Amino acid sequence: MVGMDELTDCLTRQAGVVSRRQVRAAGHGDAYIARMIRRRHWARVHPGVYVDHTGPLTWLQQAWAAVLYAHPAALAGRSALHAHRVRGHDNNEIHVAVPHTRKVRPRPGVRIERLTEFDAAVQANLSPPRVRVEHALLRVASSAPTDDAAVGVLADGCQSRRTTAARLAHELRTTPSLPRRGLLLAIVDDVASGALSVLERRYLRQVELAHGLPRGQRQHADTSGQRAAHRDVEYVEQRLVLELDGRLGHEWAVDRWSDLDRDLTAATTGSLTLRAGWGQVMQPCRLARLMALVLKARGWTGSPVPCATDCTIPAHSPDGPASSNTLNPASSRTGTPRPSALSALEPGLSPTTT
Repeated sequence: MVGMDELTDCLTRQAGVVSRRQVRAAGHGDAYIARMIRRRHWARVHPGVYVDHTGPLTWLQQAWAAVLYAHPAALAGRSALHAHRVRGHDNNEIHVAVPHTRKVRPRPGVRIERLTEFDAAVQANLSPPRVRVEHALLRVASSAPTDDAAVGVLADGCQSRRTTAARLAHELRTTPSLPRRGLLLAIVDDVASGALSVLERRYLRQVELAHGLPRGQRQHADTSGQRAAHRDVEYVEQRLVLELDGRLGHEWAVDRWSDLDRDLTAATTGSLTLRAGWGQVMQPCRLARLMALVLKARGWTGSPVPCATDCTIPAHSPDGPASSNTLNPASSRTGTPRPSALSALEPGLSPTTT
């Protein structure tokens, strides 16, 4: 039967999930649906949506069921990112978007979002339909609990090779009312152009100046490698270089060879190179503590100062030098105890002289 073949194809394409509308379009009526449920061949998931078994649903089946229930609809938010295979977004709640002119009653485990730009945002040809990855990334990032979490969302999207910083920047310019838009636009603009000014400015103001660290030289010319380059921050007296890596993803992976060449050359002269990214600079107190540890180990005679009352760097005694636990890395706003200064150098802030 043509209708049965059409229904079978539909079930196959949709991971075993089908809607009443599709069943009727294939030439079957409500009596057929009732018979399939009575014989336990199908089970009801949402009103007008069925699955071809009676066991637990997979994530993909839940996603299809939510999209068919809210039809016309598409996966949005974290659900869209999971469907796009961006890591870290496999939450149980299915997030779907519908045109802003529609009102859809929520269902347990289904979150409904109304989009004014529904047609432009949705990739209806994908299975299941979903909003574009840039749309989903920026909205998830804008609702992240912290700024560093927002940056992490964008980094995951770029590292998964599902998009680029340039595409994110273009998307941001079309969404003037997006929360955190200024921060996100500054980050992706700098990454897309190859400049790291936002990251460098954050380090200067929120890490170095705010915590009384010595002023490093900026963009110092280095001709020791195979090609000329500029060091982001160089503490000349301590023979310490900090490279601020604002790249999202691996689009510039070839540059790692140039980085390694410069770092190995620096190592032969006794210099140490550290690298920090967005994740470290956006925890400025924690990074300042670690930088102070390395600077003091390499001859700095000063001491860092707290940037605020809740800073993790203790205040100095007014009558003498800082207490012995001033540089104790055991406490941090977001960190965990560290057994030593060397072990405090986490993978994100890594020495590259070995």
